[in-house]
Amino acid sequence: MSIFAAAVARSKSGWTASELDLSGLADIDEVVDALRDTEPDADLAVLFVESDDEYLAILRLDEGEDLRVFGSDSAFAEESRIGSVLLGEVETPALGLDDLGSGDEDDKPAEPDADPVGDAELLGDLGVSAQRLLALCGMEGMLPSDVTAEICQRIGCGDEMEELREA
Repeated sequence: MSIFAAAVARSKSGWTASELDLSGLADIDEVVDALRDTEPDADLAVLFVESDDEYLAILRLDEGEDLRVFGSDSAFAEESRIGSVLLGEVETPALGLDDLGSGDEDDKPAEPDADPVGDAELLGDLGVSAQRLLALCGMEGMLPSDVTAEICQRIGCGDEMEELREA
């Protein structure tokens, strides 16, 4: 499986982005340590893990301690060792689109065939509602990299992520 993992971290000096190698990490605690190490003084760090243009996992770490996890599809945990490390302990399904109520038509996926898991609200305070996140993940033609780019633009680190991808 092809994996791209990028962390964005926000500190007093602004956002930074860096690529992470998750291949040698054995469990979620090691992933959290690697995320924490990207910017030790960060008040917020978000890890985007894209796999084979099919799956996206997002991990959010507040103040280096409070971990929240979202996965675009529970199948990622079954089909990949990295997916299992990231999503293996996530037991709760993400809010279903039916649970989110009515919203903007742009926030409705074309055909929801994935089974999102975890905390879909993890970026709500940054301007990406659970409804928007689930819609982005379920939108026909949207690759995980497209979802990551859209989220990063909304939360204020789009330029940093774009520079990282181009490096």
